[in-house]
Amino acid sequence: MTGEAINKDKFIIYQIFTRLFGNLNTTNKFSGTIEENGCGKFNDITDTALSALKDFGLTHLWYTGVIKHATLTDYTAFGIPNDHPLIVKGIAGSPYAIKDYYDVDPDLAVDVQNRMQEFEALVERTHNHNMKLIIDFIPNHVARQYHSIVRTSGVKDFGEDDDPTVAFSPENNFYYIPNQEFIVPEGHKPPVNVTAPYHESPAKATGNDVFQAQPSQYDWYETIKLNYSVDYLNGRQTHFDPIPSTWKKMYDILAFWVKKGVDGFRCDMAEMVPAEFWGWVIPKIKELNQDVIFIAEIYNSYEYHNYITTGKFDYLYDKVGLYNTLRELIEGRGTAESITRLWQVESGDISEKMLRFLENHDEQRIASKYFAGDPFVAIPAMTLSATMNSGPLMLYFGQELGVNPTQSEGFQGEDGRTTIFDYWGVTEFQQWVNNGQYNLEKLTSDQKKLRAFYEDLNHFVTKNEAVYAGSFYDLQYFNIDGQSYNYDKTRIYSYVRHTKDQKLLFVYNFDRERRFETRVKIPQGAWTDTFNLGKTVNYKLHPVFPLFDPAPALNASEITSTGVQVDLMPVSVMVYEILEAEKSS
Repeated sequence: MTGEAINKDKFIIYQIFTRLFGNLNTTNKFSGTIEENGCGKFNDITDTALSALKDFGLTHLWYTGVIKHATLTDYTAFGIPNDHPLIVKGIAGSPYAIKDYYDVDPDLAVDVQNRMQEFEALVERTHNHNMKLIIDFIPNHVARQYHSIVRTSGVKDFGEDDDPTVAFSPENNFYYIPNQEFIVPEGHKPPVNVTAPYHESPAKATGNDVFQAQPSQYDWYETIKLNYSVDYLNGRQTHFDPIPSTWKKMYDILAFWVKKGVDGFRCDMAEMVPAEFWGWVIPKIKELNQDVIFIAEIYNSYEYHNYITTGKFDYLYDKVGLYNTLRELIEGRGTAESITRLWQVESGDISEKMLRFLENHDEQRIASKYFAGDPFVAIPAMTLSATMNSGPLMLYFGQELGVNPTQSEGFQGEDGRTTIFDYWGVTEFQQWVNNGQYNLEKLTSDQKKLRAFYEDLNHFVTKNEAVYAGSFYDLQYFNIDGQSYNYDKTRIYSYVRHTKDQKLLFVYNFDRERRFETRVKIPQGAWTDTFNLGKTVNYKLHPVFPLFDPAPALNASEITSTGVQVDLMPVSVMVYEILEAEKSS
């Protein structure tokens, strides 16, 4: 029932959608331009903002949308070519349709000509506040009109030496559909007037592995697939010797950003790029800075071990595992028993490698009607995400304020997500920004309470060694036979995190309506042999979290026999530290 901790660093990553973070414009016009709806800037992330984020308990900031991407905003006055509206999603464009790997997005600069200097200043400010910064690395695809205008001397552009007459060549950077012109997908309606057709001949394969001239409107049609020397149309044959051109170019790009001071990369759709490439490039980049971290967005659990062992990734995105399991519980479906099944599958080297979260730019907001409809319902799930293992935790900006998107912003549509394609102002977050003061002055009482929970949680996980470095012991198996104790195995979950010097008992109630007065037991063998504790009568359970809902200390004398009585309100969590009686008083 126990799993040994591997990773000893408990990162707390805060994903900032940079375009939206500091935008105080409240117009919020459907498909509004940057002039109409405004846009956040690097410079909005001030020392005041960073100090507030540091006090909130964060260790890493993930600045999303830093690298220049396709957009419908006109920057030709600054020597930046326009993008064709038939191959851009939204007015602002997708930050995952990269237009120039060596440049930052002009939207984010006050002085467009000095945009890189403004980013470099943000890097310095972040480091001055003792936080590290992560940016997106998008390795699988680029914008259809990709062209670097600021790449470093001696670096050739993608496709510059390609042979477009063949569908595949190991030395090509793209895949081609010879003798066919790209056809814009049916149903795509740009938010601006189209004055000329889009030409791409021969057509290139689309980013989500569509090897035909016309993708659908549901494909990543605004992007083209990069060629890592895998011949997809011939049994996925690989040609990795000699080192392919795309591999070398991607190393140069990663090295460029590391030299700018970037501390880590969230690697978009990493599983669509061969693990062998990652296993080659990550060690080489770590020769430049051994502390750089790599996080893989990966959804195929069968490939987890491959991308850790062969690919050398530090962490993997946890979407299909704990996120999906907890989302069902938050929505009143599923069973807490699934959590046990999950950790059993993840045992060994996997659990400590998983980046846990309940929100990010791809997922629906907890407070939206499409998810929980109430941000407080997720408190037990968020606490479990943060404390079940010693791997990293991630929050999405505004999650702590209960951001609830209720409008169609433009291309994004009204879907419970915060837009990544449109210029927009996030109302709840603007209240915290408060004209650059970054304080609680304009928050509602519920927002203050919710933010206090997240702040307490952040500090709790980084200050308690049982959480950031301890082992895990599942108690579910020992309590599910306790019907007489009112322990509902489908809605209640319990475990212990422990080190030599600290033992913490976690008990959760995921039910939205029912209150449980139940008993939680710890096996005698675990108490004495695993936790190395003496007679139970000499111990008390001292409540340590959540801080805004204190509970009395409990005598532990019956914890290995009939169990200790716990009163669990609906959607609640109680965390107790097991202390000798005189220490808990």
